[in-house]
Amino acid sequence: MMLKIGEFSRLVQVPVPTLRYYDQIGLLKPGEVDCLTGYRYYSLDQIPRLHRILALKGLGFPLEQIAEVLATGISPEQMRGMLRLRHAQISQQLVEAQNQLTEVEARLQYIEMEEQVSRYDVILKHVEPLLVASVRAILPSHSASGSLFAEVYAAIGAHVSKALDPMPSEGGQTLVIWYDSEFKEQDIDGAAAFRLRCRVPEHGRMHVHELPAAMMASTIHHGPYNTIGQAHEAILKWTKANGYRIVGPDREVYLYNKPPIRRDDASYITELQYPVEKV
Repeated sequence: MMLKIGEFSRLVQVPVPTLRYYDQIGLLKPGEVDCLTGYRYYSLDQIPRLHRILALKGLGFPLEQIAEVLATGISPEQMRGMLRLRHAQISQQLVEAQNQLTEVEARLQYIEMEEQVSRYDVILKHVEPLLVASVRAILPSHSASGSLFAEVYAAIGAHVSKALDPMPSEGGQTLVIWYDSEFKEQDIDGAAAFRLRCRVPEHGRMHVHELPAAMMASTIHHGPYNTIGQAHEAILKWTKANGYRIVGPDREVYLYNKPPIRRDDASYITELQYPVEKV
């Protein structure tokens, strides 16, 4: 018994556009096509194939993979493998969805407590290993880190042109690394660093080393250095609210500034990075 596409659609409760698309990609061809009118006709014998398509689609398999399964057949072991892989994919999606839900709840809680939307958006990002030249010292204040950059630059010496990344200016990409595990107003353990394209000889207090890859909680501070503490506070609140803990030194990566460096220049752009892991 042959049914027109509309009749077959009503019987199997699959929209006509979907049946036409399955025909177009070769997943479910009509049993017959009238050469004069172009009408598509389907047989009842095609219902089991359609149900298998719908079942596999309901499990989340892409149509291309379903077409391959139907064309070549599949053994029980192959089906087990497909289902195990799909199980792993869904499990990962659930973890990601739960993390998103946690962050949504944290943002709602912040708005309810503060009655405002935070100006800082915190994201998780994977940061690759980073080769740097740095000078580390115990500093009287956070702002004193600026005095170390000239020492690092001078120690790099004749290798500046080939070793330094040219951003954010021709002076090279700079960052500060804060090693203290808690906030301190004085006797602060910090390092001024330049990002390197290649290793250079060490000189004086300047040390060449690789910062490890890490999962970072990151935010952007667009404003003067004398208000950057607000960005640090935003990340600390985010890590606590979302169930993370800090597992290493944090970094201030200077994406844009211009000499002479001023503490109150509102045009500066800085990325803050905190290495974190789930509690």
